[in-house]
This record gives sequence, C-alpha cells and structure tokens, in this order.
Amino acid sequence: MPAKKKTTARKATKKPSKSFEETLWDTANKLRGSVESSEYKHVVLSLIFLKFVSDKFEERRAELVALEDDGIPFEAKMTELSQTLYAQMDEAKALDQTITENLKSLGYGRK
Repeated sequence: MPAKKKTTARKATKKPSKSFEETLWDTANKLRGSVESSEYKHVVLSLIFLKFVSDKFEERRAELVALEDDGIPFEAKMTELSQTLYAQMDEAKALDQTITENLKSLGYGRK
C-alpha cells in the first residue's frame, strides 16, 4: 500500500484590510520620508502641476494628430511639398537674376 501524503491544512489568516485611502496615505508617508509636512506641499503641488501639463500636452497632441490625419499618405505630402519648395527656389533664382540685371542697368551692380 502506498504511503499517504501528509497534508497540513493551512489556516487562512486574514489580515485586516486597509481601505484604499489608508493605503495611499501610508504610501505617501513612506515616500515623504524625512520631509516636513509643511514642505511636502511643494512636492505635491509640483506633481499636480506636472500632471496638469502632461494632460494638456496629450490633449494638444491628440488635436494635432486629428488635424494631420487627412487621408493623404505622408510620402505624397512630402513629394508635393518638395516640388512646391523647388519651384519657389527656382522662382527666387529668376527674381534674383532680374533684380541683379536691373541694378546693373541702373549702375549699382557689380562690374
């Protein structure tokens, strides 16, 4: 006959559970460490400000992403913008030559 396994029933010990608020306060006190409670407000206010800025950044980012999403692929946009830029550069060269020629005819150009 096989040997019987010893089973020990573990007693379920329930620790008194803390409320969520108590847990947060305990954690905050541990994090605060040796900082005086009157000085702790600076830490908390800084964290609140950081959260505010982060939320505003995410809102603005979402607005810009929605604005940018016009259904045109990025490569097509860049091709069109590059062509426009090159056309403007060619126009600027032509205008520069015209201005230089006009200044020469008035006696202000390089000889």
